[in-house]
Amino acid sequence: MIPIDYAQLLQLAWPEIIVVAAALIAMAIDLIALRQRPARTRFAVAASIASIGCFAAILRILLAPDTANLLDGTLIANPLVHLVQIALLSLAIFTLLLSVDATFTQHVGEFVLLIMVATAGTMFLVASQDLLVIFISLELLSLSLYTLAAFNKRSLQSWEAAIKYYLFGGMSAAFLLFGFSLLYGLSNSTSLTHIAGAIHGPSLNPLLIIAIVTTTIGLGFKVAAVPFHFWAPDVYQEAPAPSAAFIASASKVASFFIFFQIMALGFAGSEGSAALFHVVRGWVPVIALTATLSMLLGNLVAIRQTSLRRLLAYSAIAHAGYMLLGIVAHTQQSLAALLYYVITYALATLGAFAVIAVVEDQRGTDQLAHFDGLGRQAPVLSLGLAIFILSLAGIPPLAGFFGKFYLFATVLASTPRPVGLLWLVALALAMSIVSLYYYLRVLKRVYVAPPSADAPPIKSPALSQFLVVLLAAAVLLFGCAPQLLLQWIQAAVQSSGL
Repeated sequence: MIPIDYAQLLQLAWPEIIVVAAALIAMAIDLIALRQRPARTRFAVAASIASIGCFAAILRILLAPDTANLLDGTLIANPLVHLVQIALLSLAIFTLLLSVDATFTQHVGEFVLLIMVATAGTMFLVASQDLLVIFISLELLSLSLYTLAAFNKRSLQSWEAAIKYYLFGGMSAAFLLFGFSLLYGLSNSTSLTHIAGAIHGPSLNPLLIIAIVTTTIGLGFKVAAVPFHFWAPDVYQEAPAPSAAFIASASKVASFFIFFQIMALGFAGSEGSAALFHVVRGWVPVIALTATLSMLLGNLVAIRQTSLRRLLAYSAIAHAGYMLLGIVAHTQQSLAALLYYVITYALATLGAFAVIAVVEDQRGTDQLAHFDGLGRQAPVLSLGLAIFILSLAGIPPLAGFFGKFYLFATVLASTPRPVGLLWLVALALAMSIVSLYYYLRVLKRVYVAPPSADAPPIKSPALSQFLVVLLAAAVLLFGCAPQLLLQWIQAAVQSSGL
């Protein structure tokens, strides 16, 4: 039995310990001292304490950057893990600040606690290459998200969406656990690197094929890829805005990162090929098929949506298809491109939900008709929404454009055959053009359509405006100067050895 260095384990887990401690302090202060105060005051105090905890965890990562591999990947610390954890903590801070003006619940401490526990789950998830820790971290994250989706007790639709999320999540967890058990049976190990060494061979074991399919089903649910996407439209539309924003941003970053690690490390040697006219059995064709279906269904169904939240949900499904191309390529360059894409996508999505939260609070719903004339009534929010929407559409000079360009370029460069994965990139480009239609419909509502005669004026809270401006500036900055983020990502990926 390998001895466990508990002192090293404690050192590696300090950021997560700080996050959980801050969550408990925030909930205790809310329950003990602030129970009779207005909800906004309680949210402001709890979110501030939790945000300070996230900042402290970021400082711990930056000032004490441990590099270690505990028990064959059970817990890992390296520059790449630290980068992803800092991104997750930053997104959690934005989510907490977004919740300050929320009015959907009086259980403020519990809501903030769940956001922080979910953040700790994502941090453990990206810091492990062991199947058991990965599964436990995914369940910690998932159980928190199921509860967050149902947190608006005044809305039956929120409960219904959360139940769907929970039921589909339970089934996906069963598939994932079954796939993991097959991998353990084939390799007698839960370490991704040991599994790859054991399953490598001239041909695919039938049990390995089943493990590839079931693992893809389990992880495909987490990233809302077709045909495992059924939960996404309802959860995006009916969950409280901060909950939906966190599900659409931080959990997406962590899920795609671990998806790449499991496929590229755990299934190394059984990749196969999805190159045109040269398809070889393996996990790459399975991911390529999932990406194709996601891009097609996500973009085509988004055209029909009249709810901005639901439009963003189907847009997220389409973006999941684009991001899966980075996993299909499975190179260091494609991992760097995937991380740049998913981080900038998360920033734009968070910003869009910040605007949606204000409009819903002022006008009741997120229907596109309620955004008519927003440009005249709330110019700061409208400009921010325009930047987020255009970035999601991939319009230069915003971050979304460079993210797509770099990702597609790395996919084309990942195969020696000249036509290789060109068919996938061509499809992605075609679907990106389709997406312009429904994205521009939103901006037409905001800037061209006149406001309804009975529409109440929009009063933008100062904090919401600040968040929108900050996120819009980040999206614009990373688009005009992508190397600010990309150099950090590339250096971290190269040092990790993935």
